[in-house]
Amino acid sequence: MFEHAAWNGDASEARPKALIVDWGGVLTSPLAAALDGWYAAEGIDAAGYELAIRDFHDAGLAALSVFDPIAALERGELRVEHFEQALAERLTRYCGVEVQAQGLIGRMFAGFASAPAMINVVRQAKTAGLHTALLSNSWGNEYLRDDWDQLFDAVVISGEVGMRKPEPEIYLHTLGLLGCAPPEAVFVDDLERNVRAAAALGIIGVHHRSYAETIAELEALFEVDLRAESPLDAPLGGD
Repeated sequence: MFEHAAWNGDASEARPKALIVDWGGVLTSPLAAALDGWYAAEGIDAAGYELAIRDFHDAGLAALSVFDPIAALERGELRVEHFEQALAERLTRYCGVEVQAQGLIGRMFAGFASAPAMINVVRQAKTAGLHTALLSNSWGNEYLRDDWDQLFDAVVISGEVGMRKPEPEIYLHTLGLLGCAPPEAVFVDDLERNVRAAAALGIIGVHHRSYAETIAELEALFEVDLRAESPLDAPLGGD
């Protein structure tokens, strides 16, 4: 289901005119699948990984604006190698296996594969005259951007702009690049908290769970055919 909140300004059109999409888990295979492959390759215990992440990120401390390493990494405020070292130490402690710090993030996300059907949705939206943007939180990931000029009017990577989802500023920054008011944009993300943050600003939020569900919602919102007989698999790389 898509969701939106009231907006006090005036939108130029009743129908939305911009599509903003997340990268990992929307234009790629799910994050859980990538992590499962990494767990198996390095002997990582999933429960141990969760404990390591919790050791990093305490919700109570974050609410008090105490330094949050994950948020800092996503904003580009913390060097990747420092984060990898700290995470490797915690994984070694909680999982009982020696985890190499160098290249850790790359290994974690190596299992991401492009999602051709969802990439094609963006391509069809662009062809139909809609504005398109990528809005991604990054852990210092490497992105393959060969086709991004053809797919997106704007690309917003958290570590490159010093903001992160679900902070309101990054959504407003993206809207500004597209020249859109909040009700004129639809935002698709696989994390519900990011969708709710967008909806709180008046953006139409779509929680991505599957291609079939998402494309049905997007076609209803835009009143445009976003399918093609043979979706093209364009390379993408790089939350």
